[in-house]
Amino acid sequence: MSGWTTITGRAVALPQANIDTDQLIAARFMSAPRSEGYGRFLLHDAQQDQADHVLNRYKRADVLVTRRNFGSGSSREAAVYALVDFGIKAVFAPSFGDIFASNAVNNGLLPARLTEDEVETLIDQMGQKDAPATVDLNTGTAVIGGQQLSFDLDPAWQQKLVNGWDDIDLTAQHSDQITKFRTARFAAHPWALPAP
Repeated sequence: MSGWTTITGRAVALPQANIDTDQLIAARFMSAPRSEGYGRFLLHDAQQDQADHVLNRYKRADVLVTRRNFGSGSSREAAVYALVDFGIKAVFAPSFGDIFASNAVNNGLLPARLTEDEVETLIDQMGQKDAPATVDLNTGTAVIGGQQLSFDLDPAWQQKLVNGWDDIDLTAQHSDQITKFRTARFAAHPWALPAP
């Protein structure tokens, strides 16, 4: 996966709370190969039930603004794949499912927390329309529909998003120190080595 520092694109509002991973992508779609893309399955059932659903109006979005508890439920990583394959690079919400947030970062998707008031202001301002959006990982800032916002981002998460890393890549950057520690440890404690 490639990393990123800034997004300049369009934001859409999804004024709903408690969107879980089963809603983001239903289990029946996960038998499709990932190579074919999961974007077409994003919120599929909601789109079928609501003709005016935001994803029926906008077939492309870079930023999603939504309500609290986004990505709760099962640990299904395919929920993140569906968002990323649709084109979404950042989701702004007051809170996220913990496993979802970790999966998001490991797949290049920013889960950015805003206050409930900030989210409600954005949703009211955007209404049924999309809005221009710019997100900057280096400064932890965004401009959505002309509103200036800031978000906190764990330094490790920022490093992963900017470099396009997952947990293995994050650990691998310390390979020299790991090798030095291993060599020193076995030199000081040779009995810890398995017998040949």
